[in-house]
Amino acid sequence: MTRIGILGAGRVGTNLASKLSEAGHHVILSSRSPTKRTTAATEGTGPRFSFTDQRTTARTADIVINATPGDSALDRLAGLRTELAGKILIDVSNATRDAADGLPGDLCYPGSSLAEQLQAALPDTHVVKTLNTMLFMVMTAPETLATPPTAFLSGNDEHAKKTVTALLRDLGWQPAWIEDLGDITTARATEAVILAVPHILRRHGFEPFAISLAR
Repeated sequence: MTRIGILGAGRVGTNLASKLSEAGHHVILSSRSPTKRTTAATEGTGPRFSFTDQRTTARTADIVINATPGDSALDRLAGLRTELAGKILIDVSNATRDAADGLPGDLCYPGSSLAEQLQAALPDTHVVKTLNTMLFMVMTAPETLATPPTAFLSGNDEHAKKTVTALLRDLGWQPAWIEDLGDITTARATEAVILAVPHILRRHGFEPFAISLAR
């Protein structure tokens, strides 16, 4: 059993928390206002599920998942440098500025990526980018799509990526669906996929989809 801390208690965070708890991990879910629990977070509580503030989560977890809004994640997580030192940080967010209709707009870090910015701000942390090329419900149920989706990995530390790969399997990802792209700079490629997402959502609505590498 691994203690997994999730920063962010929105749809992404609570969805991951529920599935990882079911897989046998102790999950610590957090938000900036821990007293304001969402319905989903409250329903997920159990013997392997707890709820606290973000600093405590970062300090006490073995592995931390960033499920906070990407446009503010860098400032928020940079303040947790001490708590995150020596740990794996799984970044599933995309950093964009909202368009007029509230959907993702332009990239916050063109020519770079949120993952690279986090790695630079947290030099003692092993940042791994993954699960950012799909809608949140696919993260924990990849088998529900008609075409097998792909979970891309980007990160500088090979052991950290192997650890994250094992967690992906706990979320239902088969080995053939996981693609290691290389070091953290490759995250700029997968983060750029977000530029296509608003156009897909406007045409098809909020239906589950993911990027798939076809061979």
